[in-house]
Amino acid sequence: MTSPQRSASTRVGEDDRESAVARVREAYAEQRIAHEEMDDRLDRVLAATTYGELAVALDGLPAEDPGTAATIAAAGGRITRRGAWQVPRTLTVESAFGRVRLDLSRAVITYPVVDIELRLGTGNASIIVPRNAIVEVEGLTTGWKDLRYRPRQPSRPDAPRIRFSGAVGYGRLRIRHAWR
Repeated sequence: MTSPQRSASTRVGEDDRESAVARVREAYAEQRIAHEEMDDRLDRVLAATTYGELAVALDGLPAEDPGTAATIAAAGGRITRRGAWQVPRTLTVESAFGRVRLDLSRAVITYPVVDIELRLGTGNASIIVPRNAIVEVEGLTTGWKDLRYRPRQPSRPDAPRIRFSGAVGYGRLRIRHAWR
């Protein structure tokens, strides 16, 4: 858990805490720890305020899977993903000219946080996120047209968090929640 940028006395962020909870649950699901040990470790993870305390709570567990990274790219034409597709931990979408449509409403999202980086030149993009998803668009810049996104009421705490970053050149970006 600790790294050169994160000393043992640095305060824990919410995303790191969620990742730690997922590691404990995964170890239990793989029958690496007993139910009582899982409860004890979850209590310590949720009570941890620093990375040092979090590292102690995770001591002896298998290393975290860094997740998958994927890139969807097209010079021209359309990029479309819909249905029950596996969403990687980090997804980069690159399109010079064309239309982008990502439908995450029925996608399989196994990570508590998904980062999607958009590198779009010319063309419109439409992204549908799950109904209960928490969407963050602070890292996203648009050039010619504004971003169209209306946040929903607060979701359940176990809802997936989808963070968008990158840049959209000439075209409209629309992000919306699924209707059902």
